[in-house]
Amino acid sequence: MNNSETDTKYFRAKERVEAIKAFYNKVFKYIVAIVITGSINYYLNEWRNPWFLWVVLGVSIATAVKAIKLFGYDVLMGRNWEQRKIDEFMKEEETKKKWE
Repeated sequence: MNNSETDTKYFRAKERVEAIKAFYNKVFKYIVAIVITGSINYYLNEWRNPWFLWVVLGVSIATAVKAIKLFGYDVLMGRNWEQRKIDEFMKEEETKKKWE
């Protein structure tokens, strides 16, 4: 492995760590926002109308989508689907050229 490959892997790993760090910071901010919203809801009507649960639902959906994107779990295509397809098409091209 040469230096350029090592540098590239290092920078990709560093970017991923920064993205994960940003994700966890957002999760912390979301929790604080939910607590504040729940407190306001309790102060205004003492849980008779728990409208803050809509905020919890929205934040939960947004967090789940961001987590799926960040941690690379693609429900429809699976992990590394693009790379597998590229490899498949490259092999297909090689076999076509052999027989032509």
